[in-house]
Amino acid sequence: MFLFANVFGIFVFIAIAALFSRDKKNIQWRSVGIVLIIEIALAWFFTQFKAGQIAVQSASDAFNWLVSVASEGIAFALPEWLTSNNGGPNFVTSALLPILLVVPLFDILTYIGILPWFIKWVGKGLAFITGQPKFEAFFSIEMMFLGNTEVLAVSKSQLDSMSAKRNLTLAMMSMSCVTSAIIGSYTQMVPGKYVLTAIPLNILGAIIITSILNPNKVASKDDVIVTIHEKGTKKEPFFSFLGDSILGAGKLILIITATVIAFVSLAALINQLFSLTGLYWLTLENIFGVIMFPFAWLLGFNVDDAFKLAQFMGTKLVTNEFVVMGQVSKSIMASKGLFANEHARIVLTVFLTSFANFGTLGMIIGAFKGLVDKEKNDYISSHVPYMLLSGILVSLLSAATAGLFVW
Repeated sequence: MFLFANVFGIFVFIAIAALFSRDKKNIQWRSVGIVLIIEIALAWFFTQFKAGQIAVQSASDAFNWLVSVASEGIAFALPEWLTSNNGGPNFVTSALLPILLVVPLFDILTYIGILPWFIKWVGKGLAFITGQPKFEAFFSIEMMFLGNTEVLAVSKSQLDSMSAKRNLTLAMMSMSCVTSAIIGSYTQMVPGKYVLTAIPLNILGAIIITSILNPNKVASKDDVIVTIHEKGTKKEPFFSFLGDSILGAGKLILIITATVIAFVSLAALINQLFSLTGLYWLTLENIFGVIMFPFAWLLGFNVDDAFKLAQFMGTKLVTNEFVVMGQVSKSIMASKGLFANEHARIVLTVFLTSFANFGTLGMIIGAFKGLVDKEKNDYISSHVPYMLLSGILVSLLSAATAGLFVW
């Protein structure tokens, strides 16, 4: 029965995306079906074979190395920032300050022509398989470990050339990524093999859900990879270009920081206002827990276990994944209580392994505000519910496909 609910849940999550689609007539169901089959196959591969986990870990190690290099610059200028949170992960130092290295590095690769060439050919291959435009296909892989703010920051030239609707697709996809700098922190709190399984599943899930919620038909003349300088024009001097890149990265960090603080504070304010009613249970976390209950049941659980998991899911959406991981870490690592069930361990871990929460909405909106013109930014900001819905559905779809093979 529970396996049937799990299988049925996959189709329910896709049906919900279709129900809220902005352009139902142009959904490419053949592409959706192909990517879904690939996601299910990868879920089987990553949960049943060591080779799959090793491949993901190798990519993660490469990005972690890049972030560790960035940490040397942070340690020189702001050494106390790396140890201020009891030596643990710090949002600014782990997710934002590495932008000061990552953005210039990718801009340099773009300046000398390597990155556009790589995106073009990798994008062509992925586009052929997934049916997505070249840049969106490559973006899905790029954001697997680079993180939403970083991957958007290194894509400014491309964002400027794309329509507002395509920019919205990238914003929706960005809700489902993680940053390589904090993957190690995840694996200290929840099973690392499930964390690493979640990352590629989220990418494929993001392709599926966004192509349903926000279908884009891109003409071949618009399906291009942008370079910094046009043919026949003189290149900007390298160090002038590099200075602009670093300055832009710094401005972006300030915008993102301010926006995230505001969004998280607003959520806390709403909870404080709810507390004035005297109803101690009335919080955003519990409200979203009730909303998430039927979806948790569809992941293959009895009513009691589904309600417990739904509360964790609701807390994650309102706060972040670290809060929930901290709450369940001892139980999930010791396989106690609810988490004596391995199915519960993989489902919750995979659901938690993404940035899909209210704070991330602020990060993404802040990133676009610093990268694109007002018209595009306003368009994205007017579709915030779609961004949140996309993040939730991708997390549910990834958890459901991973859960199919672990009971």
